[in-house]
Amino acid sequence: MSRRWTTLKDEDLLKVRICDLGLTIAGSELEPLVEQLYNEIAAKELTFRPEAYLGDEWFSPEGVPAIAIPFYLAHPRLKALEQELMFEVEGGNPSWCMRLLRHEAGHSFDHSYRLSRRRRWHELFGSPKQEYLPETYRPRPYSRSFVKHLDNWYAQAHPDEDFAETFAVWLTPDSKWRREYAKWKVALDKLQYVDRLARECRNLKPRPVREALPFNAAKMKSTLGTYYQKRKREHAIDYPGFYDEDLKRIFNGDAERAKREFSASRFMTRNRKIILDSVSYWTGERKFPVEHFLKKLTDRCDELGLRIGRTESETLLEVATYTATLVTNYLFTGQFKRSV
Repeated sequence: MSRRWTTLKDEDLLKVRICDLGLTIAGSELEPLVEQLYNEIAAKELTFRPEAYLGDEWFSPEGVPAIAIPFYLAHPRLKALEQELMFEVEGGNPSWCMRLLRHEAGHSFDHSYRLSRRRRWHELFGSPKQEYLPETYRPRPYSRSFVKHLDNWYAQAHPDEDFAETFAVWLTPDSKWRREYAKWKVALDKLQYVDRLARECRNLKPRPVREALPFNAAKMKSTLGTYYQKRKREHAIDYPGFYDEDLKRIFNGDAERAKREFSASRFMTRNRKIILDSVSYWTGERKFPVEHFLKKLTDRCDELGLRIGRTESETLLEVATYTATLVTNYLFTGQFKRSV
């Protein structure tokens, strides 16, 4: 199929099969970034070269020294569609993309030499067989046992992610990790271990890619529409509109009411500490995730232009009760609210 799809309207573009898009890394804006990754790996005198290909999302296939890059990053038109439908393009700028490439290269490094089978790896990072819940882990923002590379303290999500993040920090050009983590003993031990592994593996031949690469965009026969329907179901709670109906029931004031006096977002900001303290106390949840969640609700109230329709005390009680209910659900299920 020719690149005529680049001029289609969204509703028509969504009817196109992914395999018919004719996408490649070569010739795209991804090509120099992948080449930069290879140069960074070579600068560390490593011989492994993870095979980069276009997949359905960011990942390194289990046990395979390869890196899947979301296909939508291979063309500006698809990045625009991703932004329109998902509200964010993961890896959508060169800096962000390189951080993700380095992270996935860490997984690929592990896969190339089966490093996670080693006893010392287990002692430092934990067991790779640990349950993998990257979407619902509860990070400790002030822990000094993990490096900081990707957002949301992602190294704390799982031992495999901890290793990949540590490798990414070590790989980053001009990284001053010895100095930056000098007082973070556990994190520094992990970085020094990666450094020793790299020296050990310099002269070792990496495993070749023998398996078929999974979720290869060139072979994905689903349409873009089907792909995004699935993505939306999986990530429903991350959508700005996921709580809209609840918020509209709580803040049911006339939209014409004065913003200065009746703005829902101003109400949330004004009463943030009271709600935060109350919810944290009665649910036993730490304040950090509660505050993060309250900020999401506050921002959405502002975007919707919601107004208070009840008294201040009545609204405060309802917001606190609603938030406490969602946080309690989060503690038991890992999600603030179930999707349907």
